Amino acid sequence: MLKRASWLALVAALVVTVFPFYWMIRTALTPAADLFRDSTALWPSNPTLINFTRVLGLVSSEEARAAGGSGAEIDFLLYTANSLVYSGLIAIVQTLCCAMAGYAFARLRFPGRDLVFGVIVAALMVPPIFTLLPNFVLVKQLDLVNTFPGLVLPSLLMTPFAVFFLRQFFLSIPRDVEEAATLEGIGKWGMFWRIVLPMSRGPLITIGLTTIVWSWKDYLWPLLVGKAEETRVLTVGLGVFLQQSPNRAPDWTGLMAGSVLSVVPVLLLLVFLGRRLVQSLNFSGMK
Repeated sequence: MLKRASWLALVAALVVTVFPFYWMIRTALTPAADLFRDSTALWPSNPTLINFTRVLGLVSSEEARAAGGSGAEIDFLLYTANSLVYSGLIAIVQTLCCAMAGYAFARLRFPGRDLVFGVIVAALMVPPIFTLLPNFVLVKQLDLVNTFPGLVLPSLLMTPFAVFFLRQFFLSIPRDVEEAATLEGIGKWGMFWRIVLPMSRGPLITIGLTTIVWSWKDYLWPLLVGKAEETRVLTVGLGVFLQQSPNRAPDWTGLMAGSVLSVVPVLLLLVFLGRRLVQSLNFSGMK
């Protein structure tokens, strides 16, 4: 009985979690003219892909308006490429820098190590919104507004959680492995690159995935610093797309189609790297 109740609770939680995404897909497949008529139906009576094609710019403006669009346009491919650059740069560089910092705090001894690590851990208690204005003022003074360096620099090098997480993992690596590498004549730098990093694929993929998802859905900072067309990321582009719609008739079907397409790259990445993450949990040297 208890097992059956647990499964029912799990299924209910899964339905509650997945249903908003399902409803987003259902709205994206609904013709604009049928949006309110089919508002209570679980599936549109006349499903169509026109909302996806017009968001991708594959139809003319006249065809988009005939399909119920507002006439608003979105350069979906450009904004997706900008989001990939923004998220990819932050994820790769930040993961690598946090790994180096975490290993230094775990294995190296230098004056003030514990004090510096304590300051980094204390930074976990600082809400990100508190650093938004100082970062914006600094980026503006450096004349980096509407540039990719201005977008990525505040988050490029490290986050306190990633340093703390990786440091705790590096502490769990047996010292025997590193001592054996030292006997082979491998220095600290070589040990980090040739021994520690290959053994840390699971935690590194975890931090990388977390960072990519966070930066992909980031909205406020790219909105402040990347308003220009050439640096606009996908989340900001979808917001501008909605703002271009008339207030009396927002283009909900187009917005939902764009939102569904915006989830696809991250979803594919999670499916691919999620399997790699599970496979890398049984790495050698940790038994």
